[in-house]
Amino acid sequence: MDPIANLLTSVRNALNARQQRVEIGYSKIKADICQILKDLHIINNFKFSENDGRKVIVIEVPENQKSCHLRRISKPGRRIYVKSKDIRIPLSGIGNLIISTSAGVMEARKAKKMGLGGEIICEVW
Repeated sequence: MDPIANLLTSVRNALNARQQRVEIGYSKIKADICQILKDLHIINNFKFSENDGRKVIVIEVPENQKSCHLRRISKPGRRIYVKSKDIRIPLSGIGNLIISTSAGVMEARKAKKMGLGGEIICEVW
């Protein structure tokens, strides 16, 4: 029921099963999250295609990537918001947070630098 959690679970399962690609339904926030995951080198690439008349995102997962930690923080039943001064990076700065701000979806370090808070979508390491 939670499309973002489905995206994270699909990527995590593809990494664990050593699959090379995964297809998920398209949405703008999923595309933004995929771009951040690509920048963090969790996924190789992603592209958009059409499958039976509906738009999908095709995610290419690296073959030799070990399993990584992708966890949904803010859920549809319980939203978690944070101010820019209260942003804490997981694992003493080694991990990453993905935050949805008024300026779009971005990594927590960038949001903190810009002085933006927002909804914590997920944590990655």
